Amino acid sequence: MAHLAAPRPLFHSEADFQHALAWRLQQQHPQISIRLEYRYPHLPKYGYVDIWIADGEHRVAIELKYKTRGLQAVVNDEAFDLKDQSAQDLGRYDTLKDLQRLEQIVASAPYTSGFLLLLTNDRSYWNESSKTDSADAAFRLHEQRTIAGELTWGAGASASTIHKREAALLLSGSYLLNWRDYSRVSDGTYGRFRYVLVSVN
Repeated sequence: MAHLAAPRPLFHSEADFQHALAWRLQQQHPQISIRLEYRYPHLPKYGYVDIWIADGEHRVAIELKYKTRGLQAVVNDEAFDLKDQSAQDLGRYDTLKDLQRLEQIVASAPYTSGFLLLLTNDRSYWNESSKTDSADAAFRLHEQRTIAGELTWGAGASASTIHKREAALLLSGSYLLNWRDYSRVSDGTYGRFRYVLVSVN
């Protein structure tokens, strides 16, 4: 990520982020085989892995999330107009659902590891909330939180809000979240990007 941040301090979209990271990995490790949107055979229907790496007998699955708040910036003569993505509660759920899926992938095949990577300029992801009874409290991703066990929506979650995301998430591992700075592209509220990387072995 440090090597990627210098030429690409931000991205237009999650697909842009995915492609840039894969390209950087290929440049640094020319011997590996990389596939995007890889159809892993042991996942449910429509289960795709964002980045799939093969290096000899070893395999690595990477799931990416790029969550943005509205930001207009010009970096290296390139204009960026990032969407203001709301529904952070659903974003947290989807991120941890990817983590659950990575556990399933790693458990299903030998010599396979996984990484979950979330990059954002939305501080509500890395800052701890003062509300402990929010509907998405179980899915919070703030600094130094340990994620483990069964994660379910709180009593205040409305059926319309969590439609198609009602299922509880169950993690077999335990993960301590450590956020790192990625870049700063402006002095504004949303000019700072940070990321959290979770390893699944």
